[in-house]
Amino acid sequence: MTATVTLPVWLFVLILAFAAVTFASHFLFPSVRWFLRRRLERAVARLNQRLERPIQPFKLARRYDLIQRLCYDPEVTEAIVEHARETGVREDVAFEEARRYAREIVPSFSAVAYFGIAIRAARAFSNALYRVRMVRHDTSELSAIDKDATVVFVMNHRSNMDYVLVTYLAADRSALSYAVGEWAQVWPLSRLIRAMGAYFIRRKSRNGLYRRVLQRYVQMATTGGVTQAIFPEGGLSLDGALSTPKVGLLKYITDGADLDERDVVFVPVALNYDRVLEDRILVKAAAEGGRRFDARIGVVARFALRQLWLRLTGRFHRFGYAAVSFGTPLSLRDRPELADAPQRLGTELLSRIGAVTPVLPVPMVAHLLLSEGPLDRAGLECAFGKAVEGLKGGTVHLPRGQRDYAVEFGLRTLIEREIAEEAEGGYRVTESGRALAEYYAASIAHLVPDPGAKMKLSAPAGS
Repeated sequence: MTATVTLPVWLFVLILAFAAVTFASHFLFPSVRWFLRRRLERAVARLNQRLERPIQPFKLARRYDLIQRLCYDPEVTEAIVEHARETGVREDVAFEEARRYAREIVPSFSAVAYFGIAIRAARAFSNALYRVRMVRHDTSELSAIDKDATVVFVMNHRSNMDYVLVTYLAADRSALSYAVGEWAQVWPLSRLIRAMGAYFIRRKSRNGLYRRVLQRYVQMATTGGVTQAIFPEGGLSLDGALSTPKVGLLKYITDGADLDERDVVFVPVALNYDRVLEDRILVKAAAEGGRRFDARIGVVARFALRQLWLRLTGRFHRFGYAAVSFGTPLSLRDRPELADAPQRLGTELLSRIGAVTPVLPVPMVAHLLLSEGPLDRAGLECAFGKAVEGLKGGTVHLPRGQRDYAVEFGLRTLIEREIAEEAEGGYRVTESGRALAEYYAASIAHLVPDPGAKMKLSAPAGS
Protein backbone atom coordinates (compact mmCIF):
# COMPACT_ATOMS: atom_id res chain seq x y z
CA MET A 1 0.00 0.00 0.00
CA THR A 2 2.97 2.31 0.53
CA ALA A 3 4.85 1.37 -2.63
CA THR A 4 5.78 4.17 -5.01
CA VAL A 5 3.92 4.26 -8.29
CA THR A 6 5.57 5.92 -11.26
CA LEU A 7 3.31 7.56 -13.82
CA PRO A 8 3.96 9.39 -17.09
CA VAL A 9 3.53 13.15 -16.73
CA TRP A 10 0.70 13.23 -19.28
CA LEU A 11 -1.26 10.61 -17.32
CA PHE A 12 -0.68 12.45 -14.02
CA VAL A 13 -1.94 15.68 -15.58
CA LEU A 14 -4.97 13.87 -17.00
CA ILE A 15 -5.81 12.42 -13.55
CA LEU A 16 -5.48 15.88 -11.97
CA ALA A 17 -7.75 17.33 -14.68
CA PHE A 18 -10.42 14.69 -14.07
CA ALA A 19 -10.15 15.27 -10.31
CA ALA A 20 -10.52 19.04 -10.79
CA VAL A 21 -13.57 18.60 -13.04
CA THR A 22 -15.17 16.19 -10.56
CA PHE A 23 -14.54 18.55 -7.64
CA ALA A 24 -15.90 21.50 -9.58
CA SER A 25 -19.04 19.71 -10.83
CA HIS A 26 -19.88 18.06 -7.47
CA PHE A 27 -18.79 20.71 -4.97
CA LEU A 28 -17.69 24.04 -6.43
CA PHE A 29 -20.36 24.68 -9.10
CA PRO A 30 -23.33 23.66 -6.88
CA SER A 31 -22.00 25.90 -4.11
CA VAL A 32 -21.54 28.83 -6.48
CA ARG A 33 -25.00 28.26 -7.99
CA TRP A 34 -26.52 28.10 -4.50
CA PHE A 35 -24.71 31.30 -3.48
CA LEU A 36 -25.78 33.18 -6.63
CA ARG A 37 -29.36 31.85 -6.37
CA ARG A 38 -29.64 33.10 -2.78
CA ARG A 39 -28.34 36.54 -3.80
CA LEU A 40 -30.76 36.62 -6.74
CA GLU A 41 -33.69 35.63 -4.54
CA ARG A 42 -32.88 38.44 -2.11
CA ALA A 43 -32.51 40.90 -5.01
CA VAL A 44 -35.88 39.86 -6.48
CA ALA A 45 -37.51 40.19 -3.04
CA ARG A 46 -36.22 43.78 -2.78
CA LEU A 47 -37.31 44.47 -6.35
CA ASN A 48 -40.83 43.17 -5.68
CA GLN A 49 -41.20 45.67 -2.84
CA ARG A 50 -41.01 48.59 -5.27
CA LEU A 51 -42.93 47.04 -8.16
CA GLU A 52 -46.66 47.66 -8.33
CA ARG A 53 -47.17 44.06 -9.45
CA PRO A 54 -44.50 41.69 -8.05
CA ILE A 55 -42.84 39.13 -10.30
CA GLN A 56 -44.79 35.87 -10.00
CA PRO A 57 -43.07 32.58 -9.02
CA PHE A 58 -44.10 31.05 -12.37
CA LYS A 59 -41.96 33.61 -14.19
CA LEU A 60 -38.98 32.88 -11.93
CA ALA A 61 -39.17 29.09 -12.32
CA ARG A 62 -36.27 27.34 -14.05
CA ARG A 63 -36.73 27.07 -17.80
CA TYR A 64 -35.98 23.33 -17.78
CA ASP A 65 -38.72 22.73 -15.20
CA LEU A 66 -41.25 24.73 -17.24
CA ILE A 67 -40.39 22.80 -20.40
CA GLN A 68 -40.84 19.49 -18.58
CA ARG A 69 -44.12 20.62 -17.05
CA LEU A 70 -45.37 21.74 -20.46
CA CYS A 71 -44.33 18.54 -22.27
CA TYR A 72 -46.05 16.30 -19.70
CA ASP A 73 -49.19 18.39 -19.44
CA PRO A 74 -52.25 16.11 -20.00
CA GLU A 75 -53.60 18.24 -22.86
CA VAL A 76 -50.21 18.32 -24.59
CA THR A 77 -49.85 14.56 -24.11
CA GLU A 78 -53.26 14.07 -25.70
CA ALA A 79 -52.22 16.29 -28.60
CA ILE A 80 -49.01 14.24 -29.02
CA VAL A 81 -50.99 11.02 -29.33
CA GLU A 82 -53.40 12.62 -31.81
CA HIS A 83 -50.54 14.10 -33.85
CA ALA A 84 -48.80 10.69 -33.99
CA ARG A 85 -52.00 9.04 -35.19
CA GLU A 86 -52.66 11.69 -37.87
CA THR A 87 -49.11 11.81 -39.23
CA GLY A 88 -48.21 8.13 -38.82
CA VAL A 89 -45.07 8.78 -36.77
CA ARG A 90 -44.18 7.02 -33.52
CA GLU A 91 -45.35 8.65 -30.31
CA ASP A 92 -41.80 9.14 -29.05
CA VAL A 93 -41.00 11.05 -32.26
CA ALA A 94 -44.12 13.20 -31.78
CA PHE A 95 -43.08 13.78 -28.16
CA GLU A 96 -39.65 15.05 -29.25
CA GLU A 97 -41.37 17.38 -31.72
CA ALA A 98 -43.53 18.77 -28.87
CA ARG A 99 -40.40 19.16 -26.73
CA ARG A 100 -38.76 21.12 -29.56
CA TYR A 101 -41.76 23.45 -29.71
CA ALA A 102 -41.68 23.88 -25.92
CA ARG A 103 -37.98 24.82 -25.99
CA GLU A 104 -38.73 27.34 -28.73
CA ILE A 105 -41.62 28.93 -26.82
CA VAL A 106 -40.62 28.91 -23.14
CA PRO A 107 -38.53 31.93 -22.09
CA SER A 108 -35.67 31.97 -19.59
CA PHE A 109 -36.49 35.10 -17.61
CA SER A 110 -33.64 36.87 -15.87
CA ALA A 111 -34.47 39.69 -13.46
CA VAL A 112 -30.90 40.97 -13.88
CA ALA A 113 -31.20 41.07 -17.69
CA TYR A 114 -34.65 42.68 -17.57
CA PHE A 115 -34.23 45.31 -14.85
CA GLY A 116 -30.46 45.70 -14.97
CA ILE A 117 -29.96 45.85 -18.74
CA ALA A 118 -33.19 45.94 -20.76
CA ILE A 119 -34.94 48.72 -18.83
CA ARG A 120 -31.90 50.98 -18.92
CA ALA A 121 -31.27 50.26 -22.59
CA ALA A 122 -34.97 50.86 -23.42
CA ARG A 123 -34.95 54.18 -21.55
CA ALA A 124 -31.75 55.37 -23.23
CA PHE A 125 -32.78 54.20 -26.71
CA SER A 126 -36.30 55.66 -26.49
CA ASN A 127 -35.11 59.07 -25.32
CA ALA A 128 -32.27 59.10 -27.85
CA LEU A 129 -34.70 58.70 -30.76
CA TYR A 130 -37.86 60.44 -29.55
CA ARG A 131 -39.33 62.97 -27.18
CA VAL A 132 -41.30 60.44 -25.15
CA ARG A 133 -44.58 61.60 -23.62
CA MET A 134 -47.22 59.90 -21.47
CA VAL A 135 -50.38 61.75 -22.49
CA ARG A 136 -53.00 59.75 -20.58
CA HIS A 137 -52.09 57.82 -17.47
CA ASP A 138 -54.80 57.45 -14.83
CA THR A 139 -52.85 55.97 -11.93
CA SER A 140 -56.02 55.50 -9.88
CA GLU A 141 -57.50 53.15 -12.52
CA LEU A 142 -54.34 51.07 -12.71
CA SER A 143 -53.79 51.01 -8.95
CA ALA A 144 -57.39 49.85 -8.41
CA ILE A 145 -56.73 46.57 -10.28
CA ASP A 146 -56.87 43.53 -8.00
CA LYS A 147 -53.29 42.76 -6.87
CA ASP A 148 -53.88 39.03 -7.47
CA ALA A 149 -55.26 39.53 -11.00
CA THR A 150 -53.42 38.57 -14.16
CA VAL A 151 -52.82 41.80 -16.07
CA VAL A 152 -52.58 41.77 -19.87
CA PHE A 153 -51.47 44.95 -21.64
CA VAL A 154 -53.06 45.08 -25.12
CA MET A 155 -51.52 47.50 -27.61
CA ASN A 156 -51.85 48.75 -31.14
CA HIS A 157 -48.81 47.80 -33.20
CA ARG A 158 -47.24 50.73 -35.05
CA SER A 159 -43.53 49.93 -34.88
CA ASN A 160 -41.00 47.49 -33.47
CA MET A 161 -40.18 50.39 -31.13
CA ASP A 162 -43.46 49.55 -29.36
CA TYR A 163 -41.71 46.80 -27.39
CA VAL A 164 -38.96 49.15 -26.28
CA LEU A 165 -41.25 52.07 -25.45
CA VAL A 166 -43.77 50.16 -23.35
CA THR A 167 -41.03 48.18 -21.54
CA TYR A 168 -39.51 51.51 -20.51
CA LEU A 169 -42.78 53.17 -19.47
CA ALA A 170 -44.07 50.15 -17.53
CA ALA A 171 -40.77 49.60 -15.70
CA ASP A 172 -42.18 50.57 -12.30
CA ARG A 173 -45.23 48.35 -12.65
CA SER A 174 -44.02 44.86 -13.52
CA ALA A 175 -41.90 42.74 -15.83
CA LEU A 176 -43.84 42.27 -19.07
CA SER A 177 -43.93 38.98 -20.95
CA TYR A 178 -44.28 39.72 -24.67
CA ALA A 179 -45.48 37.49 -27.48
CA VAL A 180 -42.76 37.98 -30.13
CA GLY A 181 -42.91 36.89 -33.76
CA GLU A 182 -40.45 34.84 -35.80
CA TRP A 183 -38.46 37.93 -36.81
CA ALA A 184 -36.59 37.87 -33.49
CA GLN A 185 -35.45 34.24 -33.63
CA VAL A 186 -31.89 35.10 -34.62
CA TRP A 187 -28.86 34.66 -32.39
CA PRO A 188 -27.90 36.52 -30.18
CA LEU A 189 -31.10 38.59 -30.20
CA SER A 190 -33.17 35.51 -29.37
CA ARG A 191 -31.14 34.86 -26.19
CA LEU A 192 -31.64 38.42 -25.00
CA ILE A 193 -35.37 38.37 -25.74
CA ARG A 194 -35.83 35.09 -23.85
CA ALA A 195 -33.91 36.51 -20.90
CA MET A 196 -36.40 39.40 -20.86
CA GLY A 197 -39.22 36.89 -20.40
CA ALA A 198 -40.68 37.07 -23.92
CA TYR A 199 -41.96 33.96 -25.69
CA PHE A 200 -41.81 33.27 -29.40
CA ILE A 201 -44.82 32.48 -31.54
CA ARG A 202 -45.20 31.30 -35.14
CA ARG A 203 -48.04 33.52 -36.23
CA LYS A 204 -48.85 31.58 -39.41
CA SER A 205 -48.35 28.04 -38.13
CA ARG A 206 -51.30 25.68 -38.63
CA ASN A 207 -49.61 22.71 -36.97
CA GLY A 208 -52.11 21.37 -34.42
CA LEU A 209 -49.44 20.09 -32.04
CA TYR A 210 -47.58 23.40 -32.07
CA ARG A 211 -50.78 25.36 -31.44
CA ARG A 212 -51.65 23.14 -28.48
CA VAL A 213 -48.19 23.55 -26.91
CA LEU A 214 -48.40 27.33 -27.36
CA GLN A 215 -51.96 27.39 -26.00
CA ARG A 216 -51.01 25.47 -22.85
CA TYR A 217 -47.99 27.70 -22.19
CA VAL A 218 -50.09 30.87 -22.46
CA GLN A 219 -52.76 29.34 -20.22
CA MET A 220 -50.19 28.23 -17.64
CA ALA A 221 -48.68 31.74 -17.61
CA THR A 222 -52.15 33.27 -17.24
CA THR A 223 -53.04 30.94 -14.38
CA GLY A 224 -49.67 31.75 -12.79
CA GLY A 225 -50.46 35.48 -12.80
CA VAL A 226 -47.74 36.50 -15.26
CA THR A 227 -48.15 40.08 -16.52
CA GLN A 228 -48.34 39.84 -20.31
CA ALA A 229 -48.27 42.21 -23.29
CA ILE A 230 -49.87 41.34 -26.62
CA PHE A 231 -50.79 43.01 -29.91
CA PRO A 232 -54.38 42.01 -30.76
CA GLU A 233 -53.89 43.21 -34.36
CA GLY A 234 -51.41 40.34 -34.79
CA GLY A 235 -48.77 42.32 -36.67
CA LEU A 236 -47.54 45.76 -37.65
CA SER A 237 -50.15 48.06 -39.18
CA LEU A 238 -49.29 48.50 -42.87
CA ASP A 239 -51.57 51.50 -43.44
CA GLY A 240 -51.24 53.23 -40.06
CA ALA A 241 -54.85 52.55 -39.05
CA LEU A 242 -56.16 50.14 -36.44
CA SER A 243 -56.75 46.67 -37.89
CA THR A 244 -59.32 44.02 -37.05
CA PRO A 245 -58.39 41.87 -34.03
CA LYS A 246 -56.73 38.48 -34.32
CA VAL A 247 -58.19 36.43 -31.50
CA GLY A 248 -55.74 33.52 -31.22
CA LEU A 249 -53.84 34.65 -28.11
CA LEU A 250 -56.94 36.28 -26.62
CA LYS A 251 -58.78 32.97 -26.90
CA TYR A 252 -55.90 31.09 -25.28
CA ILE A 253 -55.92 33.54 -22.37
CA THR A 254 -59.68 33.47 -21.81
CA ASP A 255 -59.99 29.68 -22.26
CA GLY A 256 -57.44 29.07 -19.52
CA ALA A 257 -58.78 31.65 -17.09
CA ASP A 258 -60.45 30.55 -13.85
CA LEU A 259 -62.15 33.81 -12.91
CA ASP A 260 -63.22 32.48 -9.52
CA GLU A 261 -59.57 31.85 -8.66
CA ARG A 262 -57.91 34.82 -10.41
CA ASP A 263 -59.32 37.72 -12.41
CA VAL A 264 -57.89 38.62 -15.82
CA VAL A 265 -57.68 42.37 -16.47
CA PHE A 266 -56.87 43.81 -19.90
CA VAL A 267 -55.22 47.25 -19.96
CA PRO A 268 -55.53 49.05 -23.33
CA VAL A 269 -52.37 50.88 -24.41
CA ALA A 270 -52.38 53.22 -27.41
CA LEU A 271 -49.15 54.34 -29.08
CA ASN A 272 -48.51 56.93 -31.76
CA TYR A 273 -45.45 58.48 -33.38
CA ASP A 274 -44.49 61.57 -35.33
CA ARG A 275 -42.21 59.24 -37.24
CA VAL A 276 -42.31 55.45 -37.42
CA LEU A 277 -38.83 54.12 -38.13
CA GLU A 278 -40.14 51.49 -40.57
CA ASP A 279 -42.75 53.71 -42.26
CA ARG A 280 -41.41 53.44 -45.83
CA ILE A 281 -40.99 49.67 -45.52
CA LEU A 282 -44.56 49.25 -44.23
CA VAL A 283 -46.08 51.54 -46.87
CA LYS A 284 -44.22 49.66 -49.62
CA ALA A 285 -45.49 46.32 -48.28
CA ALA A 286 -49.05 47.68 -48.23
CA ALA A 287 -48.74 48.88 -51.85
CA GLU A 288 -47.51 45.43 -52.92
CA GLY A 289 -50.44 43.78 -51.17
CA GLY A 290 -48.54 41.55 -48.76
CA ARG A 291 -46.51 41.36 -45.60
CA ARG A 292 -43.11 40.83 -47.22
CA PHE A 293 -40.94 43.53 -45.71
CA ASP A 294 -37.90 44.89 -47.52
CA ALA A 295 -35.89 45.02 -44.29
CA ARG A 296 -32.61 43.44 -45.36
CA ILE A 297 -29.70 43.80 -42.98
CA GLY A 298 -28.04 46.16 -45.46
CA VAL A 299 -31.03 48.52 -45.42
CA VAL A 300 -31.10 48.55 -41.60
CA ALA A 301 -27.32 49.00 -41.37
CA ARG A 302 -27.31 51.96 -43.79
CA PHE A 303 -30.08 53.67 -41.83
CA ALA A 304 -28.30 53.10 -38.49
CA LEU A 305 -24.94 54.29 -39.84
CA ARG A 306 -26.49 57.42 -41.32
CA GLN A 307 -28.12 58.32 -38.00
CA LEU A 308 -24.84 57.67 -36.21
CA TRP A 309 -22.97 59.93 -38.65
CA LEU A 310 -25.55 62.69 -38.14
CA ARG A 311 -25.12 62.37 -34.37
CA LEU A 312 -21.32 62.47 -34.59
CA THR A 313 -21.45 65.57 -36.81
CA GLY A 314 -23.96 67.33 -34.56
CA ARG A 315 -26.76 67.32 -37.15
CA PHE A 316 -28.96 64.63 -35.61
CA HIS A 317 -32.49 65.57 -34.60
CA ARG A 318 -34.80 63.27 -32.73
CA PHE A 319 -37.73 61.84 -34.71
CA GLY A 320 -40.40 63.99 -33.10
CA TYR A 321 -42.73 62.77 -30.38
CA ALA A 322 -43.58 59.24 -29.32
CA ALA A 323 -46.67 59.19 -27.14
CA VAL A 324 -48.39 56.54 -25.04
CA SER A 325 -51.87 56.52 -23.49
CA PHE A 326 -53.31 54.01 -21.04
CA GLY A 327 -57.02 53.32 -21.49
CA THR A 328 -59.70 52.12 -19.09
CA PRO A 329 -58.94 48.55 -17.87
CA LEU A 330 -61.39 45.78 -18.71
CA SER A 331 -61.96 43.08 -16.08
CA LEU A 332 -63.20 39.69 -17.27
CA ARG A 333 -64.69 39.11 -13.85
CA ASP A 334 -66.86 42.20 -14.40
CA ARG A 335 -67.62 41.25 -18.02
CA PRO A 336 -67.77 37.41 -17.93
CA GLU A 337 -69.78 37.25 -21.16
CA LEU A 338 -66.65 38.36 -23.07
CA ALA A 339 -64.67 35.35 -21.81
CA ASP A 340 -66.68 33.14 -24.19
CA ALA A 341 -66.64 35.64 -27.07
CA PRO A 342 -63.01 36.40 -28.00
CA GLN A 343 -64.00 38.26 -31.18
CA ARG A 344 -66.22 40.64 -29.20
CA LEU A 345 -63.47 40.98 -26.61
CA GLY A 346 -60.90 41.87 -29.27
CA THR A 347 -63.25 44.42 -30.85
CA GLU A 348 -63.96 46.00 -27.45
CA LEU A 349 -60.26 46.24 -26.61
CA LEU A 350 -59.36 47.82 -29.96
CA SER A 351 -62.21 50.27 -29.47
CA ARG A 352 -60.74 51.28 -26.11
CA ILE A 353 -57.29 51.59 -27.66
CA GLY A 354 -58.67 53.76 -30.45
CA ALA A 355 -60.49 56.01 -27.97
CA VAL A 356 -57.24 57.05 -26.26
CA THR A 357 -54.93 57.17 -29.30
CA PRO A 358 -52.51 60.11 -28.86
CA VAL A 359 -52.95 62.85 -31.45
CA LEU A 360 -49.55 64.26 -32.39
CA PRO A 361 -48.50 67.19 -34.63
CA VAL A 362 -47.36 65.21 -37.69
CA PRO A 363 -50.48 62.98 -38.03
CA MET A 364 -52.79 65.97 -37.53
CA VAL A 365 -51.01 68.25 -40.01
CA ALA A 366 -50.85 65.39 -42.54
CA HIS A 367 -54.60 64.86 -42.14
CA LEU A 368 -55.36 68.55 -42.66
CA LEU A 369 -53.17 68.89 -45.76
CA LEU A 370 -54.80 65.79 -47.28
CA SER A 371 -58.37 66.78 -46.48
CA GLU A 372 -58.26 70.58 -46.82
CA GLY A 373 -54.98 71.49 -48.49
CA PRO A 374 -53.37 73.41 -49.92
CA LEU A 375 -53.45 75.76 -46.89
CA ASP A 376 -51.37 78.77 -45.97
CA ARG A 377 -49.88 79.00 -42.48
CA ALA A 378 -52.79 80.96 -41.00
CA GLY A 379 -55.34 78.64 -42.59
CA LEU A 380 -53.49 75.59 -41.33
CA GLU A 381 -53.40 76.94 -37.76
CA CYS A 382 -57.11 77.74 -37.89
CA ALA A 383 -57.96 74.29 -39.29
CA PHE A 384 -55.77 72.66 -36.63
CA GLY A 385 -57.67 74.42 -33.83
CA LYS A 386 -61.07 73.46 -35.27
CA ALA A 387 -59.99 69.85 -35.80
CA VAL A 388 -58.79 69.59 -32.20
CA GLU A 389 -62.11 70.86 -30.90
CA GLY A 390 -64.01 68.38 -33.06
CA LEU A 391 -62.10 65.23 -32.20
CA LYS A 392 -64.12 62.29 -30.88
CA GLY A 393 -61.73 61.09 -28.19
CA GLY A 394 -58.09 60.57 -27.46
CA THR A 395 -55.73 63.21 -26.13
CA VAL A 396 -53.88 65.82 -28.14
CA HIS A 397 -50.29 66.52 -27.22
CA LEU A 398 -49.45 70.15 -27.91
CA PRO A 399 -45.69 70.73 -27.76
CA ARG A 400 -44.99 73.61 -25.35
CA GLY A 401 -48.76 73.80 -24.85
CA GLN A 402 -49.08 75.91 -28.02
CA ARG A 403 -51.26 75.18 -31.04
CA ASP A 404 -49.17 77.31 -33.39
CA TYR A 405 -45.93 75.62 -32.36
CA ALA A 406 -47.57 72.21 -32.90
CA VAL A 407 -48.43 73.28 -36.46
CA GLU A 408 -44.91 74.59 -37.02
CA PHE A 409 -43.35 71.38 -35.68
CA GLY A 410 -45.57 69.06 -37.74
CA LEU A 411 -45.17 71.12 -40.91
CA ARG A 412 -41.39 71.36 -40.56
CA THR A 413 -41.09 67.59 -40.08
CA LEU A 414 -43.19 66.84 -43.15
CA ILE A 415 -41.26 69.32 -45.31
CA GLU A 416 -37.86 67.97 -44.19
CA ARG A 417 -38.95 64.46 -45.22
CA GLU A 418 -40.36 65.78 -48.55
CA ILE A 419 -43.84 64.65 -47.64
CA ALA A 420 -45.12 68.23 -47.89
CA GLU A 421 -43.98 71.34 -49.74
CA GLU A 422 -44.76 75.04 -49.96
CA ALA A 423 -46.42 75.89 -53.28
CA GLU A 424 -48.14 78.92 -54.75
CA GLY A 425 -51.50 78.13 -53.14
CA GLY A 426 -50.02 77.24 -49.76
CA TYR A 427 -48.64 74.11 -48.17
CA ARG A 428 -49.62 70.82 -49.78
CA VAL A 429 -48.71 67.12 -49.85
CA THR A 430 -46.18 66.12 -52.51
CA GLU A 431 -47.04 63.34 -54.94
CA SER A 432 -44.06 61.27 -53.83
CA GLY A 433 -45.01 61.75 -50.18
CA ARG A 434 -48.76 61.13 -50.46
CA ALA A 435 -48.60 57.50 -49.36
CA LEU A 436 -46.64 58.43 -46.22
CA ALA A 437 -48.99 61.34 -45.46
CA GLU A 438 -51.97 58.97 -45.72
CA TYR A 439 -50.15 56.49 -43.45
CA TYR A 440 -49.73 59.05 -40.66
CA ALA A 441 -53.17 60.57 -41.11
CA ALA A 442 -54.73 57.10 -40.83
CA SER A 443 -53.45 56.74 -37.26
CA ILE A 444 -56.02 59.32 -36.10
CA ALA A 445 -58.63 58.81 -38.83
CA HIS A 446 -61.09 57.22 -36.37
CA LEU A 447 -60.96 60.36 -34.22
CA VAL A 448 -61.20 63.21 -36.67
CA PRO A 449 -63.75 65.63 -37.08
CA ASP A 450 -67.23 65.08 -35.99
CA PRO A 451 -68.66 68.12 -34.22
CA GLY A 452 -69.13 67.10 -30.64
CA ALA A 453 -66.91 66.13 -27.80
CA LYS A 454 -64.11 68.54 -27.05
CA MET A 455 -60.59 67.41 -26.71
CA LYS A 456 -58.55 67.41 -23.53
CA LEU A 457 -55.27 69.17 -24.24
CA SER A 458 -52.09 67.73 -22.78
CA ALA A 459 -48.84 69.63 -22.36
CA PRO A 460 -46.64 67.51 -20.06
CA ALA A 461 -43.61 68.98 -18.40
CA GLY A 462 -40.60 69.13 -20.66
CA SER A 463 -42.64 69.39 -23.87
